[in-house]
Amino acid sequence: MQRAGRHGRQPPEGGPMENGVGQEPGTPEPPGPAAPRAPRSRPRLVFHTQLAHGSPTGRIEGFTNVKELYAKIAEVFDISPTEILFCTLNTHKVDMQKLLGGQIGLEDFIFAHVRGETKEVEVTKTEDALGLTITDNGAGYAFIKRIKEGSIINRLQTVCVGDSIEAINDHTIVGCRHYEVARMLRELPRAQPFTLRLVQPKKAFDMIGQRTRTGKSPGEGRVASGKETLRLRTQGPAVLEEGPSPSEEEAARRVDDLLESYMGIRDSDLASTMVEAAKGSPSVAQLAQGLDSVLGEFAFPQEFVAEVWAAVCHPKGDKE
Repeated sequence: MQRAGRHGRQPPEGGPMENGVGQEPGTPEPPGPAAPRAPRSRPRLVFHTQLAHGSPTGRIEGFTNVKELYAKIAEVFDISPTEILFCTLNTHKVDMQKLLGGQIGLEDFIFAHVRGETKEVEVTKTEDALGLTITDNGAGYAFIKRIKEGSIINRLQTVCVGDSIEAINDHTIVGCRHYEVARMLRELPRAQPFTLRLVQPKKAFDMIGQRTRTGKSPGEGRVASGKETLRLRTQGPAVLEEGPSPSEEEAARRVDDLLESYMGIRDSDLASTMVEAAKGSPSVAQLAQGLDSVLGEFAFPQEFVAEVWAAVCHPKGDKE
């Protein structure tokens, strides 16, 4: 879920050259009105990237949204964009706390996790909840972000965090959003076996620890300061914006927890968007109306909206 932040600012337009063509160094300019000064060139925001299972370091720039980002990475490594399942920031590991979402710190190092082996798993739904939390990469792939301990899925050793869900009972779900996939899984009947077709990310370097600041590649192991990030947007150019305050980050975390509890999904950018909506809503009813106008496809239940409003506007009343 992409959005432009309150403090967002777009890099200025312009070309790489200042005015002054054909003038010899030191030659005074002819009399007459001064020529209009050309705008300054757009700052080049260049990010370093590697394939998570191992590759040389590449450089990418000039992307606006996640799909364009994947296309740039694919071009660097001569692969198809559809090979990329998801990206993590500053670690090559399948670390769901470091997922690339709708924003990137200006010093973040991007690791792309690509398709590995495909596997099929038969599951029997003996309880209403499977114990899965689903997220998606913003480019057509939904994948497993969390597995609840002691759950149905947790007892299946072949299913892992980071696995992309490609099909349910041979019905492809590529192109579906995470909430749609979560809804499909919730609606499957109990006591009736079904099949999941999963794609695991290609793995290597599993014995190597997380990269640190001492690595050779620029940006490796760095954690974004949060002061300035590149916000990716669904439409229009990406924007530079100030990072959220600690209170806004905490509110977004609370809302993300509610998304998981009610819907079986986690989406930090969606949570941040809902925090902004709640801050501008003086009542639960107005928040419900606002969310319905822009996020109606989620069909949020009324009690969920009430908890979101309370988590943002009255956090001291929430119990951990």
